[in-house]
Amino acid sequence: MTTEALREFGMVPMTDEEIRGFLSSQSVGVLGLPTDGAPSMRPMSFWFDGDDRLYFLYVLGDESRKAELSEQAEAARFLVYRAETRFNWRSVLLTGTIEAVSEADCEAVEDVMEVAGRPDALEQAMGASETQLVEFHITDRTAIKHLGLPPGFESAAE
Repeated sequence: MTTEALREFGMVPMTDEEIRGFLSSQSVGVLGLPTDGAPSMRPMSFWFDGDDRLYFLYVLGDESRKAELSEQAEAARFLVYRAETRFNWRSVLLTGTIEAVSEADCEAVEDVMEVAGRPDALEQAMGASETQLVEFHITDRTAIKHLGLPPGFESAAE
């Protein structure tokens, strides 16, 4: 079913301005990286630059499957969603390229980055392990929202 067909049920596409506002107000999503089998899905804290880039901080440790898959990926996906109720939710699916931020650019990006909602365990691991700043360059975005009751419910609720 297409997004257009979903309008009948009260779901509508989000505008670019709504997408930017939504991404700026969120801090966690799900990163999808291609593999030979099923995609690798990882919950990630992120920072949005307000335009067309997200930034992640990878905790590497001795091995990092996420970093390995990111290096191999020609494209990746990132899903950010929020569901307050069954009838009030937003979903933004981003497609893009992913690459490590150069050491020369890291300091400038980290100076403006704000990542709220990072789990405490991740904060502790960051202090004990090597980290890598990664950039997700958005090449495509699809977003829908549903705010309010579906058609037919308004008159029944009155």
